[in-house]
Amino acid sequence: MAVEGISPDWEFDRFDDGSQKIHAEVQLKNYGKFLEEYTSQLKGIEDALDESIGDVWDFTLDPIALQLLPYEQSSLLELIKTENKVLNKVITVYAALCCEIKKLKHEAETKFYTGLLYYGEGASHTSVVEGESQIQMGRFISFLQELSCFVTRCSEVVVNVVNQLASLYSSNKSATKIIESSGVHFQTVFEHLGELLSVLLTLDEIIANHAALKDHWTMYKRLLKSVHHNPSKFSIQEEKLKPFEKLLLKLEGHILDGMIFQACVEQQFDALGEGVSVSKNSTFAEEFALNIRTIFTNVESKLGEPAEIDQRDKYVGVCGLFVLHFHIFRTVDKKLFKSLLDVCKKVPAVTLTGNIMWFADTFLVAKVPAAAKMLDKKSLQGIRTQRDSFLQQKAQMLVKDVQSYYVFVTSWMMKMESILAKEKRADKFAEDLSNRCTIFIQGILYAYSISTIIKTTMNLYMSMQKPMTKTSVKALCRLVELLKAVEHTFHRRAMVVADSVSHITQHLQYQALNSIATAKKRVISDKKYSEQRLDVLSALVLAENALNGPSTKERRLVVSLALSVGTQMKTFKDEELLPLQLVLKKLDLISELRERVKIQCDCSFLYWHRAVFPIYLDDAYDHAVDAARIHYMFSALRDCVPAMLHAKHLESCEQLLENYNLEIMDVFKEHLLDKLCKEIEKDLRLSVHTHLKLDDRNPFKVGMKDLAHFFYLKPIRFFNRFIDIKAYVTHYLDKTFYNLTTVALHDWATYSEMRNLATQRYGLVMTEAHLPSQTLEQGLDVLEIMRNIHVFVSRYLYNLNNQIFIERTSNNKHLNTINIRHIANSIRTHGTGIMNTTVNFTYQFLRKKFYIFSQFMYDEHIKSRLIKDIRFFREIKDQTDQKYPFERAEKFNRGIRKLGITPDGQSYLDQFRQLISQIGNAMGYVRMIRSGGLHCCSNAIRFVPDLEDIVNFEELVKEEGLSEETQKSARVLDSVLGDLTSNSAEGTEYFKKLVDVFAPEFRSTKNMHLRNFYMIVPPLTVNFAEHSISCKEKLNKKNKVGAAFTDDGFAMGVAYILKLLDQYQEFDSLHWLQAVREKYLREMKSMVKEQNVQATSQDEKLMQTMNLTQKRLDIYLQEFELLYFSLSSARIFFRADKTAAEENQEKKDKDEVSKTGNGDSSSSSSTDPSAK
Repeated sequence: MAVEGISPDWEFDRFDDGSQKIHAEVQLKNYGKFLEEYTSQLKGIEDALDESIGDVWDFTLDPIALQLLPYEQSSLLELIKTENKVLNKVITVYAALCCEIKKLKHEAETKFYTGLLYYGEGASHTSVVEGESQIQMGRFISFLQELSCFVTRCSEVVVNVVNQLASLYSSNKSATKIIESSGVHFQTVFEHLGELLSVLLTLDEIIANHAALKDHWTMYKRLLKSVHHNPSKFSIQEEKLKPFEKLLLKLEGHILDGMIFQACVEQQFDALGEGVSVSKNSTFAEEFALNIRTIFTNVESKLGEPAEIDQRDKYVGVCGLFVLHFHIFRTVDKKLFKSLLDVCKKVPAVTLTGNIMWFADTFLVAKVPAAAKMLDKKSLQGIRTQRDSFLQQKAQMLVKDVQSYYVFVTSWMMKMESILAKEKRADKFAEDLSNRCTIFIQGILYAYSISTIIKTTMNLYMSMQKPMTKTSVKALCRLVELLKAVEHTFHRRAMVVADSVSHITQHLQYQALNSIATAKKRVISDKKYSEQRLDVLSALVLAENALNGPSTKERRLVVSLALSVGTQMKTFKDEELLPLQLVLKKLDLISELRERVKIQCDCSFLYWHRAVFPIYLDDAYDHAVDAARIHYMFSALRDCVPAMLHAKHLESCEQLLENYNLEIMDVFKEHLLDKLCKEIEKDLRLSVHTHLKLDDRNPFKVGMKDLAHFFYLKPIRFFNRFIDIKAYVTHYLDKTFYNLTTVALHDWATYSEMRNLATQRYGLVMTEAHLPSQTLEQGLDVLEIMRNIHVFVSRYLYNLNNQIFIERTSNNKHLNTINIRHIANSIRTHGTGIMNTTVNFTYQFLRKKFYIFSQFMYDEHIKSRLIKDIRFFREIKDQTDQKYPFERAEKFNRGIRKLGITPDGQSYLDQFRQLISQIGNAMGYVRMIRSGGLHCCSNAIRFVPDLEDIVNFEELVKEEGLSEETQKSARVLDSVLGDLTSNSAEGTEYFKKLVDVFAPEFRSTKNMHLRNFYMIVPPLTVNFAEHSISCKEKLNKKNKVGAAFTDDGFAMGVAYILKLLDQYQEFDSLHWLQAVREKYLREMKSMVKEQNVQATSQDEKLMQTMNLTQKRLDIYLQEFELLYFSLSSARIFFRADKTAAEENQEKKDKDEVSKTGNGDSSSSSSTDPSAK
């Protein structure tokens, strides 16, 4: 059956009614609509978040550029196609010649001008080595050879142009006419010829103004002479030298003698044999003169006017043509000659290129001597004086010019922004386009006027060697900025401009085509036939064809040549011709808009005037409000770079660029960046130290500069780097603050305050120094104390209970103190390793002090007294209840004064007490180091949860199989944690070590004289009590020299030395404190009795004396008690495990155990380690 034959994949609905397609199209439409909406939303978000306004192109970040210049793809032969073959040939020849001239001119401007101008630049004057100039010239010879070929080519083209024109305008009646030329004026060709002549003339001027080039050339020739005498030394073949010397002579004659232009115009223009006659051709002579006059009339009317564009360059061409005319035909049009010279009053000089000025009067007088003879000297002198007065006038007018151009350019920029931002309206499209066209051309005109003012003024000052005033320099720099602002405006809106340009050119072409069509109709309607009429018609058709297409240079050239033929025979009415010429002029400008703007706004001439840059920067610094203008100046300085790439005299043009780069950067740093850095730093310092009552900073009196404007600038692009002023200053401040903080760590707070202020006031994002900051009351650093421990122990007093050191005296109004927190901070700064080093230093110090201590104890006077006292005590101790008599100690204290006193009234015992105090201070310092270390470690380890159970990070990392670097860092972390736990747990027993190291020596038999020490302690305590009381009393006096309220170093020292000598027991056997207490209590009792007795006598003076005595006794007793408490505290430190008495007891126990042999093993084992 048929049904069974249907394939299984046949769809359900085999009839396609197109519904699916429609449905898909609807969906696609919806999707497209969604995408459009989404895109516009995204664009809105981007615009809202973006810093810049609209689609502007940043001049400094230009990864992509738009080239608007259309290039002609067709050849001239294809463009120039009409039925009229003869006309085709004529137009083709002239078009080809004009194109050739344009190419030659472009080559000269880009390659030869710059190559010559930059010769000798880039080598800094200080580092020019002998022979460097010859090497540079050696590299340059090939360039000169190329230039020579170029000049030859130019001369050939000039001859060809003249011959081609002469053959068209022939006065030979017998010869057949090519085309009817009576009403045809190829003004364009003459203008192009003038351009080529001005190229040759410019080359002459550059070489004439180049002193370095001529000097180096002379040196190079001299070098060749010496090579000639000894060729083997320079490893050169002799037969090669002759041709080379000939070549050099040829180059010199051809190029360097300043005869390039002269040689060109003096050529043989008449062709030999059957060729074209030129000099005898009267028709051509008239045509030549007519064209010169026509061009000159057009140029003169515009010179110095606001609408002037390239008339000055054309004026140079006219002068060239005038000289050429004179040399060919040997006739002078005196009237024209005078008119040409009269222009000098309006335009005293023309800038040809870079810094090369051209003076028409000098040129014409030199090149047309026949006409110069007819001039009186007065008129020539008048032109020169006119030049001087022009310069003076310009200088006076500059400031006004700047102000008016400022208004013009800013209003023009606003118009540009507004007209380009407007939406295009279909109904007023033509009006919009003509508005835009007018505004674009206005921009070019402003650029041209400003550029002319700057170049003429600067170069005139330079060529006439007159100094510029600062005001002029600033004004000219302002103009440079305006020039760059014009360029930036065009660049910023490049997208919209590009869009407009193509529309405007089409609109202009349409207008031109309209008026040509009108003329064509008129020609066609006239039925009279003639060859001339045919030429006109063909020319108009050719112009139409050329206008129907992109507005390329070649097409526009063909149009102008065609119209030279097409405007004869009154095809156009006068009122039609002028608008057509105007439209074509506009078309020229708009088609080359980008190129014109680039050429007019090119500031590469600033390379020769870079001396103005420092003055400009100083001005920019003084007027920080409009700091943003620096961008324009750097943009202008950047214009020199493309030209420098053509320098041929160095190994590579990179050297020249690098030198320029460094030079500009050095000036920028010196005149702006460094000044800015210093000023900002000064401002921050003065603001932070306002409390010091510095100079008057009242802004109403001293003025105020807001330098913050520099920090709002975007980074400035220069060469291949960005100069970020904000980052530069931030880095400078960071570096300065860091370095100064490292020098004086205690100033860290001031600098952090300055950092914060920099952020608040100038918006600078500063980097934290991350230096270990000291506490504000840091006092001395551990390192400082360690290095000068001998000074420290004598200058500071120790307080045992508060663990604090206080300065003894100071020149300041306050005394420095050092406590555990300071020490802990210092240890955190330098690391825990410093603790052992400190103890080591203390050990060295103690060794020296103990040597003095030993000498004092060995002294015969002291030793004999002490032995006498010991013997005396043994004899009377039973009678005095085992107490050492106070009177004996007092007698010792007084008696020692007889041995002698230092100039400041101190006895030997005073000095000995001081020695012991210093030893005690050193021990106090060791104790503080240990406490500080524990403090620091516990602070560091407080984040470890359990010190007993610290996980091993290295093992954990290995288990996870992490990278080698991670394992390494885990290992480091483990070791750090290990160090911290061990340090915080044990806290080394420094006292025990210092006892163990000295004790054996103190207790040895050779130091028996030290055993008497315990007997000198009572007199020492008496001496100390007297000293301490006098110090405390001074606290209440006006003159506080020597005042103190604590000196526990003495107690520490005594306790330490007693431990070293193991004389705690001997000292305790004196029961010295009980003796002192008894003595004072006894005296106080007797005083009370006496008071009671005297109370009846009513003798007031006596009562006062008794009260004072009682008070004094009270103070003494209190002082002794305090000393005893301090001594008791200090002794606890030095017990280590047991007191001396307990150690002896232990020994006895041991002996008994060994005797009986049945002691308790457990007790012996527990005491054994301590005994060891």
